[in-house]
Amino acid sequence: MATLAVIMPTLNEEAYLEAALWSVAFADEIIVVDSYSTDATPKIAQQYATIFLQRKFDNFSSQKNYALEHATTDWVLFLDADERITHSLQQEILTAINSNTHGGYKLNFPHFYMNRFLYHHSNDVLRLVKRKGASYKGLVHEKLTCEGSIGQLASPVLHFTYKGLSHFLAKKESYAWFQAEQLQKKGKKTSWGHLFIKPSWRFFSSYIIKGGFRDGIPGLTVAAINAYGVFQRYVKLMLLNKGMR
Repeated sequence: MATLAVIMPTLNEEAYLEAALWSVAFADEIIVVDSYSTDATPKIAQQYATIFLQRKFDNFSSQKNYALEHATTDWVLFLDADERITHSLQQEILTAINSNTHGGYKLNFPHFYMNRFLYHHSNDVLRLVKRKGASYKGLVHEKLTCEGSIGQLASPVLHFTYKGLSHFLAKKESYAWFQAEQLQKKGKKTSWGHLFIKPSWRFFSSYIIKGGFRDGIPGLTVAAINAYGVFQRYVKLMLLNKGMR
């Protein structure tokens, strides 16, 4: 039987953490890497985790890679504290890791906003991988890489994405700075196309092509804020290039 570790990064997640940890109790190892939370997160984590780590946060990739170094299993599942594994997905995961068909699997993440899951605002993300050869790269919206082919699991992850409008906007603001810094390091400049065409395309893609309009007002809101996030990324890149941060 293949063995599985779950790696979960945390920072002040006391309201969400226990349910997330409970949902992955079937794993052989649970590794929590905490960025020195100031709430009850460490106390909750230590009740469930087989390995509890604390590390000062610098970027998403290095935080997860640090935890990955402590895993000893055949497979690793990366999960956030606001995500839950359902029973049907648990069965799919166990079947997948014992089939040895692929080197990794993408999971589906429908957004949760305004008290409903938005199934037309969802992402398929690589999160389940063979441990050997796996690593994360990138500062924000980090990319997980693995050896071998990649499959897709059907059952969705319950992802309680945003805790409200202010949290949604704050998250976009934080991500925009990370993304702008990455672009600046690559020598990128801001153009009119970046400020107008790219945000417009993000809204059109999210709301029309992916069918976000079927999710009602929450779908419209998410599409608009996603477009705003793209706009913010390039405004911040402009500020960084002008030394105005």
